[in-house]
Amino acid sequence: MASAVANGVSLLHSQAYLESKVVNETKALVSDLCKQFYTLGWVSGTGGSITIKVHDSAVPKPQQLIVMSPSGVQKERMVPEDMYVLSVDGDVLAAPSPKPFPHKAPKCSDCGPLFMKAYKMRNAGAVIHSHGMESCLVTMIHPQSKEFRITHMEMIKGIQGHGYYDELVVPIIENTAQESELTESLSEAITAYPKSTAVLVRNHGIYVWGDSWISAKTQAECYHYLFDAAIKLNQLGLDWSSPSHGLLANGITLGGGWKRDIDGKQCILLDIEGTTTPISFVTDVLFPYARDNVRNDLISTYDSEETQEDIKLLRAQVLEDLKEGVVGARPIPPEDTGKDEVIAALVANVEAMIKADRKITALKQLQGHIWRTGYEKNELQGVVFDDVPKALAKWHDLGIKVYIYSSGSREAQRLIFGNTKFGDLRTYLCGFFDTMVGNKRESRSYSEIYQSLGVDKPSQILFLTDVYQEAVAAKAAGLEVIISVRPGNAPLPENHGFKTITSFSEI
Repeated sequence: MASAVANGVSLLHSQAYLESKVVNETKALVSDLCKQFYTLGWVSGTGGSITIKVHDSAVPKPQQLIVMSPSGVQKERMVPEDMYVLSVDGDVLAAPSPKPFPHKAPKCSDCGPLFMKAYKMRNAGAVIHSHGMESCLVTMIHPQSKEFRITHMEMIKGIQGHGYYDELVVPIIENTAQESELTESLSEAITAYPKSTAVLVRNHGIYVWGDSWISAKTQAECYHYLFDAAIKLNQLGLDWSSPSHGLLANGITLGGGWKRDIDGKQCILLDIEGTTTPISFVTDVLFPYARDNVRNDLISTYDSEETQEDIKLLRAQVLEDLKEGVVGARPIPPEDTGKDEVIAALVANVEAMIKADRKITALKQLQGHIWRTGYEKNELQGVVFDDVPKALAKWHDLGIKVYIYSSGSREAQRLIFGNTKFGDLRTYLCGFFDTMVGNKRESRSYSEIYQSLGVDKPSQILFLTDVYQEAVAAKAAGLEVIISVRPGNAPLPENHGFKTITSFSEI
């Protein structure tokens, strides 16, 4: 086998293959795209670059050769013969011949090390580096922000894995004097944002990748459109990151001179259970529904990719539980044991987890998928206190961004607010956080959320919860905190030191 692989690699590196039709077509494609990107302002002044893998159906994608544009040349005047061809390890296999004065000596793109990270860490088929003005300016509007966030824009649908209602998050890294010095920070951003297909470089531009050149190009166009829209919305005094794109929450004056500033708060972070929603809805409706339907759900969806991912998470959690001697944990047999035996063990573990009200990702993700089916069948309806919709609408009108932080999965959160008797309340919400950001009783979780929201100080975030330990953790991270006292909530310690409310109308 090793010999066969070695022979295959040698064939790909042969002069005959380097001069083959598929390689030449990819070179021509890079040349053509650079001409087009020049007209868009993405690669002017010799800046920017593009790289595409040589798509050969006979060669596994990880082994396909890489065509890369040169550095420091007039991108709109390049021809196929100007391209570099690299191995999967980044070694130059074919380089262009030098051209007479005033052309510079050929040099492979300075973006090469960063391109290789996208190829290796994301199995990309193409990567585009743009110096488009909008991708530069959008990082300068909030110079301390580490992310670009936008939602409720049609072109978000052109970004892989996103829909109209989703919040698109693009990490921002700081620029350096030399392009290659960005490699480590870009790698860290790719790791920290597994859903992202792009990384912005402040005062510089953007790197975008896709599984093919068509995917990368489509997404790059959508990203630039969204950046341009954000800049123009900001110029109008409108908030690009909120669902309604209403007035900015920074005291900007518009039209008749209307101005607002609510105690310096720019964001409100809401717990669900016991804060926006009765605890009884979770304990008496949602949990029993998941428990009663887990077996049928696993049986009917067992072979789906989503359910197999759920099972994978549950297996990992149960192994950890067994090591720690968690009560109710039961070994899950291997897949080849048989579907019925595996499902029986999964059901037993899930029932034990639900009974113990465990706040773990493996359980919450599966519950979210089961509840989704319930909402789709109209067997479930999200419940919120009567004062919640009015408060959400009021904060929305004031330009305050509202986020949810709950131990339930983000999907479960969206389902509750998207299916209430008051209608779809998600239009008032800017984003959702779950335990993937951290445990709700640890202050670092709230510090992580603060870093994600793009505010200048954690005190600009107001957190509402019914749980004293969560309030303590959030306060330690610098957030302002109010405790929600609702029917059925657990009693608070004496002299707890926090302001309390019984209705959102009191805020």
